[in-house]
Amino acid sequence: MIWTVLLLVQALLLYFIFTQRSRSKSEPPLDKGIIPWLGHALEFGKDASKFLNRMKLKHGNIFTVRAAGRYVTVLLDPHSYDSVINDSDSLDFTCYAQVLMKRIFSLELSHGQMAKAKAMMKKHFMGMNLAALNCTMERNLKALLKAEMPQNQKDWKKEGLFDFSYRLLFKAGYLTLFGREQNNNSTDPSSVYEGYKKFDGLLTKMARGTLKPEEKRTAQSVRKRLWELLAPAGLTEDSGSSQWLHAYSRLLEEEGADEDTQKKAILMQLWATQGNVGPAAFWLLGYLLTNPEALTAVKREFSQISQRETSETCVMDRSVTTPVFDSALEETLRLTAAPFITREVVQDKSLQMADGQEYLLRKGDRVCLFPFNSPQMDTDIYHEPQKYKYNRFINEDGSLKKDFYKGGKQLKYYTMPWGAGTNGCVGKQFAINTIRQFVYMVLTKYELELCDPDAQMPEVNAGRYGFGMLQPEGDLLVQYKLRNKH
Repeated sequence: MIWTVLLLVQALLLYFIFTQRSRSKSEPPLDKGIIPWLGHALEFGKDASKFLNRMKLKHGNIFTVRAAGRYVTVLLDPHSYDSVINDSDSLDFTCYAQVLMKRIFSLELSHGQMAKAKAMMKKHFMGMNLAALNCTMERNLKALLKAEMPQNQKDWKKEGLFDFSYRLLFKAGYLTLFGREQNNNSTDPSSVYEGYKKFDGLLTKMARGTLKPEEKRTAQSVRKRLWELLAPAGLTEDSGSSQWLHAYSRLLEEEGADEDTQKKAILMQLWATQGNVGPAAFWLLGYLLTNPEALTAVKREFSQISQRETSETCVMDRSVTTPVFDSALEETLRLTAAPFITREVVQDKSLQMADGQEYLLRKGDRVCLFPFNSPQMDTDIYHEPQKYKYNRFINEDGSLKKDFYKGGKQLKYYTMPWGAGTNGCVGKQFAINTIRQFVYMVLTKYELELCDPDAQMPEVNAGRYGFGMLQPEGDLLVQYKLRNKH
């Protein structure tokens, strides 16, 4: 026993000796934290925004931190983001994406499979294909809202706004992309949603590898159940699923993916397409309801569209402009979209900063941009960035405002909710159209109001930083009913 303990101690000492790291003059400031190996992992995971703000005050716009044995260089100068986003030789996107796929979805796809899938998605989420998806989404949203509030029901219905938005948009998105409700082969969207919510609640822990034993069993069980529920959507030609999903399944099959891999890949696509739209719509409606001036302005703009609305055409097919809504949505995303943009350093790289400084990035490290902190919440860019200002992105002439500055220099990236460069969100326009359709229908066809007129927006779940749209701690209780026809 004594010899075993001595050997373990010796092994630990050798490990720390050979894994100790010191900073060279050419590298960014290094902050390893006080806990060996673990470093800053706990604080980073608990509230990334707060932690990275603290590190920025201490070290400046670029620094390297240790987190669970990895060294992560964080860059928080938006003027310098292109030096990371545009470098696909020294910095690789797919390595970290593959790590997350394995941890969250138990899925392994090659770089080639991922690249081909993305190229195929672009064809299905643009042009005429996008117009068809928009119309299908609109029909599904109308049907779901009608079922939610029948024509003969006149009483107020009460519900949490987050549950209302997430549930309806998830079901509409599922029906649009993964299967029709009327088809015998499609799964009840309510069953998929209930399983997905449990899965989504454990997603950040799966990504970080911090599941407790009981949570790990739950995650495996829910994941397996979702594979079974989603299988008909992707694996049968007559399922009523979208052309995109059939094309995606055929591509995987042609690339040699077996049936189990296809099931796992379809779950990943369910998360990628449905995980952010519902929360985004919640935040937008919440900010409008708690800001009467903003709500009035958006309703006024929507009323001009509703006057021209007919049952034969889709709202999004008309060439209508909605600058007030667009600004209100952009402001919402500025406050609540918080993804990490992550790259693996596959060979030593000299990083040129916009201020002329140059830093060496080591092979094997990870690079991370966090646009939520800068530019989106940067006081040097936005006046009172914590406040919701629905018209922040509107010029005096009514056009969309794009000219924002930091340090006297105009910014290329003033918000980054959709990522940037070659790895930006392919479904961006479809997501925007979906949110606009949903908010338009809710505000023009229904009376929607807060149960408590003085209610405030809930705090964010700080553990969700880095994983797309933030989610709330708690909810906003609202009531709604059909609008009286005059």
